[in-house]
Amino acid sequence: MARTPAVSAASPIAPPPVGDMIQQLRKERGMTLETLSRASGVSKSMLSQIERDKANPTIAVAWRLANALGVRLDQLLGAPAGDPEPVRVIGKHEIPTLAGAEHAYQLKILGPMELAGKYEWYELTLQPGAALVSEPHDPGTREHFTVLDGQVDVEVEHFARRAKPGETARYPADRAHAIRNVGKSVARGLLVVIHG
Repeated sequence: MARTPAVSAASPIAPPPVGDMIQQLRKERGMTLETLSRASGVSKSMLSQIERDKANPTIAVAWRLANALGVRLDQLLGAPAGDPEPVRVIGKHEIPTLAGAEHAYQLKILGPMELAGKYEWYELTLQPGAALVSEPHDPGTREHFTVLDGQVDVEVEHFARRAKPGETARYPADRAHAIRNVGKSVARGLLVVIHG
């Protein structure tokens, strides 16, 4: 993926030098591309492209790399240390969004990056029949999913419960789990993850 500068109304801002930061942190920790690949689950070829600024990592890939390197996501992405404004409104176009295969689901990352790995919250939109399927998270992690539109089945391993608009499902996320749209219309809700 080509490196595309972000543009603000005031002046163009270049994206953070993520590749340089990853390479520096990797070398500081005495890790090879191979060991970082194994620790993060990101392929060696993708890591090489990211370090050479031939590709930008998605938020999900950056999150895995930050965990493997033992840093916060905002540190890896070079976010500014502080914001001088007491209130900052984040525009729709600034909210990172992950899309599932064939856009079956959309996960908007609403929480600030500095809380990633502690508390996270998302807006999840699922097309009819689509699911967000997750591997177990860290021990003690819990999720809370509030349905805004549609109806979903929330599954933990082989147990499932249906949730409708206005209802909230609370469940352990340190086991395999899934949120499935079982209705005929788009389902939408707010997902909060509290890490153990």
